[in-house]
Amino acid sequence: MSRTTDNDPPTGPGAPSDLPGPVAFQLVLLRRMADHHPGMVEDALRELDVSRAEMREVNRRWQARMHAPRAGGVQPYRALLGAPQTVATRRLGDLTCEALTWPVPLWPDLRFEVLTAARGTVWNAWLVRAPGAPSPELRTAADLAPWSCTVDEVARAFAPARPMEGSAPTRWRLACTAPDPDGAPQHIVTEFTWGLYQRRVD
Repeated sequence: MSRTTDNDPPTGPGAPSDLPGPVAFQLVLLRRMADHHPGMVEDALRELDVSRAEMREVNRRWQARMHAPRAGGVQPYRALLGAPQTVATRRLGDLTCEALTWPVPLWPDLRFEVLTAARGTVWNAWLVRAPGAPSPELRTAADLAPWSCTVDEVARAFAPARPMEGSAPTRWRLACTAPDPDGAPQHIVTEFTWGLYQRRVD
């Protein structure tokens, strides 16, 4: 059962003092995406009215926080994002966990989701489609566009999909079979950063 909580944006640790926490966290997301789509990231930085230097500094502080001796659990996310917008209990097989979500203004149709298990252990943290927001139509491999779809959406559209190890902790890969524009099946490998589609790597 979901519940709505207060979501006052903090200016949390891990970001320059003049950047609100949610803005800083979006810079953390963008820093990893800049490796594949620097032009799109530049556009996003202009929308946020921040510089590449600020993005690098925010990411440096985030990495330091995540690797601190007492780091762990959901607290680093709460520190920047504040109270989650929703908290819901979810069953994953035999595991009962909590799903915490926050809005991400750069992607209004998405939410940042953190899944936590016993003692606050984080099982997963990535971008997912917001409840009620329309998913993209993924009929062929040609419909895959950067930043347009999530891991779950590609896995459903081109099932069965096989998860693969990503090239970094915040990256995922899926191997699947998708038709080309002429309908011929082709084996593809898709790569995601923070759960958002970036590119094909096959």
